[in-house]
Amino acid sequence: MSGLIGTLLHATNYRTPFLRTLVPSIGLAYGIQAAVAIPSIIFQTERYYDLSGSLTYLSCTALSLSLPLLRARYAAGPSAALPGVLEILRAANWRQLALSAAVTFWAARLGSFLFSRITAENGRDSRFDGIRESAPKFFGAFTAQATWVSLCLLPVLAINAIPAATLAALPLGLTDILGLLLYVGGITFEATADRQKSQWMEEKKAKKHSEEFLTRGLWSKSRHPNYFGESTLWTGIATTAAGVMLSGVGRAGMGLSGGLLAKAGALAMAGVSPAFVTFLLFKVSGIPMSEKKYDKRYGDRKDYQEWKKNTPMFFPKF
Repeated sequence: MSGLIGTLLHATNYRTPFLRTLVPSIGLAYGIQAAVAIPSIIFQTERYYDLSGSLTYLSCTALSLSLPLLRARYAAGPSAALPGVLEILRAANWRQLALSAAVTFWAARLGSFLFSRITAENGRDSRFDGIRESAPKFFGAFTAQATWVSLCLLPVLAINAIPAATLAALPLGLTDILGLLLYVGGITFEATADRQKSQWMEEKKAKKHSEEFLTRGLWSKSRHPNYFGESTLWTGIATTAAGVMLSGVGRAGMGLSGGLLAKAGALAMAGVSPAFVTFLLFKVSGIPMSEKKYDKRYGDRKDYQEWKKNTPMFFPKF
């Protein structure tokens, strides 16, 4: 095992610190998704699709955080012991720990929530109707998920690539505070919306109400409050990362040259995460699918049209 790790570390030992973290982390993302895709295609089941996405986030984040210490141990000799979890945490900077913990908490919460939901639905997800039966299309869905993970994690991978000692030279800044506040607000909004919907569904099954669609709580403020929270939390992660990546210390730690082009590249790497998430929510598998489903079911109902007219689609009203 140590020999395999050494080979992989040697093969990805690029001169640029950013690439030394980026390449193995993205490689792991596609590797995990391919490994889960094979049995999923064979048994034509999407039961573990969302759960594997969360596992990929957790694994890639953990790898990026541990790579500097792994490389240091490998450089000391092939027989050196692998670092433990506490060693990895002690060696990291507080920003690396904060952003890695943010992703870890989000992935664990959302993954368990989606897995419990699909389990309650007997392992079926309407998003995969017409996809699970086609091996190329189904494999493409797992490939797309690996791409999603890679793009969303880009700012976290960039921060984890910077030596912890370099990050220690940066004082606490406005972007650190603003980013963490956005994350906390976003994930609280998302978790609350999910909990309200789950409770509403349980009450409906128990025949405590006869409502056909949820219009209470945060769902009276936005038609998609969970998606608003999702976009906001990734914006928070990107904001904290951007503050570091746009600084001279941060760019030097990543191995990027100075100048306007390097700043533009750093800003793009930070911004691609919330931009891609929001694009997916607005144009692919989030809002369009949900709106189409509800319009088909309740589009001829006056109460539904009233709720849709008076409730913003995304940004909540207060």
